Amino acid sequence: MLTMTRRNLGLASGMAAAVALSAAALIAFSAEASPAAEPGATAPAFTGTTTSGETVSLSDYAGKTVILEWTNDGCPFVQKHYAEPPKNMQGLQEQAASDDIVWLQIISSAPGKQGHVSAEKAEAINADRDASPTHVILDPSGDIGRKYDATATPHMFVIEPDQEIAYAGAIDSIRSARVEDIETADNYVRDALEALKAGEPVEVASTKAYGCSVKY
Repeated sequence: MLTMTRRNLGLASGMAAAVALSAAALIAFSAEASPAAEPGATAPAFTGTTTSGETVSLSDYAGKTVILEWTNDGCPFVQKHYAEPPKNMQGLQEQAASDDIVWLQIISSAPGKQGHVSAEKAEAINADRDASPTHVILDPSGDIGRKYDATATPHMFVIEPDQEIAYAGAIDSIRSARVEDIETADNYVRDALEALKAGEPVEVASTKAYGCSVKY
């Protein structure tokens, strides 16, 4: 009969503990890596501070369609969609306002990184480019961005009045920083808004966002 020495028992116990820790780490990683916000899911709740000093929560807008736009004014892909002409992002904001849709622009750049700005600077940037979001939320900690797994600027979400996500992803179908591509691209955000307005399902509900990485 084989007998285990105290040393062998110690090694076996150590190996078992290591396996258990590895499994736990894998489970934790898998949970952390799961999409935080995807079409059909309830939009993650959040509260943030706007450039005007107000505290706003997503739940404040229950019963209304809400658009989330992650932005960074130094990003060429953001600059593409704010270029004049054609003022692509501004046109969407105007369309949203006319339909009583709430537009929340979110800046998740960390201090010292591209796109991190003061409240006053953020408001000046929007004034210079004729942008008209309902609110600009400053998220320097990145907490809101991480809840939504926002990966790029721009990264867009359309949230239905019942707070379910109707669309998540890119603003349009041509993944470039060229302004001239806007005219021929499929605008996924506009398409989603028109579908919701008509009471129809959103045909393209999820795409991969393109642009500059969010500077957490």
